[in-house]
Amino acid sequence: MLEIRVVTERPNLVFIMSDDHAAHAISAYGSRINETPNLDRIATEGARLDAAFCTNSICAPSRAAILTGTYNHVNGVTTLDTPLDNSLWTFPAELGASGWQTAMIGKWHLGHGAGADPVGFDHWRVLPGQGHYHNPVMLERDGRVVERGGYVTDLITDDCIEWIDQRDPERPFALFCHHKAPHRTWEPSRDHFTMYEDETIPFPDTFRDDLAGRAEVVQAVKMRMMDLDPIIDLGAVVPEGLTADEEIDWRYQRYIKRYLRCVASIDDNVGRLLDYLDRSGLAENTIVVYTSDQGFFLGDHGWFDKRLMYEESLQMPLLVRYPPAVAPGSVIDDIVVNVDFAATLLDLCGVETLADLQGRSFAPLLRGDQIVDWPTSMYYRYWMHRDGSHLCPAHYGVRTRSHKLICYYNDPLDQPGARGPADPVEWELFDLVADPLEVTNVWGDEAYGEVQAELLAELARLQDHVGDAPFVR
Repeated sequence: MLEIRVVTERPNLVFIMSDDHAAHAISAYGSRINETPNLDRIATEGARLDAAFCTNSICAPSRAAILTGTYNHVNGVTTLDTPLDNSLWTFPAELGASGWQTAMIGKWHLGHGAGADPVGFDHWRVLPGQGHYHNPVMLERDGRVVERGGYVTDLITDDCIEWIDQRDPERPFALFCHHKAPHRTWEPSRDHFTMYEDETIPFPDTFRDDLAGRAEVVQAVKMRMMDLDPIIDLGAVVPEGLTADEEIDWRYQRYIKRYLRCVASIDDNVGRLLDYLDRSGLAENTIVVYTSDQGFFLGDHGWFDKRLMYEESLQMPLLVRYPPAVAPGSVIDDIVVNVDFAATLLDLCGVETLADLQGRSFAPLLRGDQIVDWPTSMYYRYWMHRDGSHLCPAHYGVRTRSHKLICYYNDPLDQPGARGPADPVEWELFDLVADPLEVTNVWGDEAYGEVQAELLAELARLQDHVGDAPFVR
């Protein structure tokens, strides 16, 4: 265990968050499809958390949970369409009130205008909505519109470095560097435009999953390769003469290469920021966090996108470097959730949290200590039933170290041509030890009767604990 050094100087914080970056597209997490040397550097010099999960796998709700330390039924951001009430407490505002200089640069995605613009930041420059990959317009706190040429990931990093450079060196700072990439649509930079051009990216083990035995609403979701728009999402016309299977394979290769090219820009720019901290003598006393607002399906189960409580969507990458307190090369497999981030980062900075914060600090885990009563399960809820074109059902569930229970609780899908279940409540149960790829639904299997009962009880306990009301028909 790392010997904890006495730190009299208040630490800085650089919180880097991408959008839709799956942990299994980071080589530190064992990616089979790409290399991310700069992100790996954070893991090598700090900690990699292997069981970090979002409590709602969609962009705005996850960001709200991170900032407020509360679940979405409490902070009110249950869907993409609900802005974050900027009168709510947030941990960046708490840092600001405690003497930190604070800045938010990049993707906000929690609404704009009175009552929704970022607050608690000395400076902010953010993308309106999703923003653009190329020549992005950005908005500033003073109402100024910033128009520049360039690639969004590079420009956000430029702005972050410039802000740190111009800070007051006598006070600690907290920088929130929020990247747009690798969100759909995937538009790579010029530097990475032909990356992987002559390669065949490996297919996921579950790429041909026929979803047999899964909930009917899951079988009906529109997130398969054939649901991608060839021109908008893949940047090409489908070649003539392909069989159905050949076209699906072609679509995957186009999709995954564009996605990974965007990830490569993220990795390069994380490297730029880390190098800047080194050159400026800031690395030793700066907490560096890399995460994403949720995971993403990279052809797993034949899907793209997120939303569902399956592992690839549920897991967030989470890498933390802080030399005085986090031992290099640490690996933590305790369950943590995005609601815990606020309490943890305030704890590392030595700032007290609100008593009614729903999240809990995992800073002791980062320091190498055990927490006897640390949770061994987590609660998830996705609210956007039949959202947009994806037809993804609303659901909630519980994940433990060994099992996962999911309840799809809304009405049958009523879209033309879409199948819906005979019963508007469907269940899935996965044995994550015997079936880590989640291809066998054992709900109703007599061999899992005891486990099923335990998980139902744990789901009810967690809903009561966080104050969320279960679905009642």
